Amino acid sequence: MGFPIGKTKEILSPKFSGSIGLDISLKDPKFFVSPTLYTLSFKYKQPLIDPDFVYRIEDANTNFYTLSFSGGIRKQMRRLNMYGFAGPGIGLTSEPRARVLADQKLVKMESKNHLNFSSKIGAGADYKFNGFFLGLELGYLHNFRKIQNIPVNIFTVMVGLKSDITQIGDKVIDVIGIDGSISGKKDKK
Repeated sequence: MGFPIGKTKEILSPKFSGSIGLDISLKDPKFFVSPTLYTLSFKYKQPLIDPDFVYRIEDANTNFYTLSFSGGIRKQMRRLNMYGFAGPGIGLTSEPRARVLADQKLVKMESKNHLNFSSKIGAGADYKFNGFFLGLELGYLHNFRKIQNIPVNIFTVMVGLKSDITQIGDKVIDVIGIDGSISGKKDKK
C-alpha cells in the first residue's frame, strides 16, 4: 500500500497497491540492482479547477505507475536477508477529470496523464523458505511533479512473496548446454 504523507494527504488517500520486480545480485552478492514496477492506487480529491474542465472531481481514483531503478546492499544471516536501497524512477500518473455534456445529460470521465520522475529509498527484510521468500519492504517515494500544486510524497509498505527463480535459471542453462550457474550454487563444468 501507498500512504500519502504531508500535504499529499489533502488530495490522495490510500487504496490497495502492488509491485513486481527483480532482485539481481552483482558479482559481490551483498550488492544488488532492482528494477521494480510500482502500481500505486489512491482515492483522489481535486481541490483546484482545471482550465480545460468546468467541474472538479471528488471521490475518484488515481493511479501511479512508477518504474524504479534502485541499487542496494544486503546483509544475509542464514535464511534472513535485510537490505537497503535507493534510486531514481520514471512513471506515469493518471488523474481523473469529468466532462459534463449537459445537452446529452452525460458525464464523460477522462484521464489526464503525466510523465513524472521520482526517487525511491527504502529498507526491507525477507525470510527464505523452500523456493520462496516472505518479505516486508518499507519505502519513501517522492515524485518531482506536483499534483494540484501539492508535492507528492508517499510512504510505501509492501508485504508479500518473492520467488527464487535462480534455480529455474540453472535448469534452463543445463538444458541449453551452457556451462555456468545463475544461482552460484552449482559448480561450473
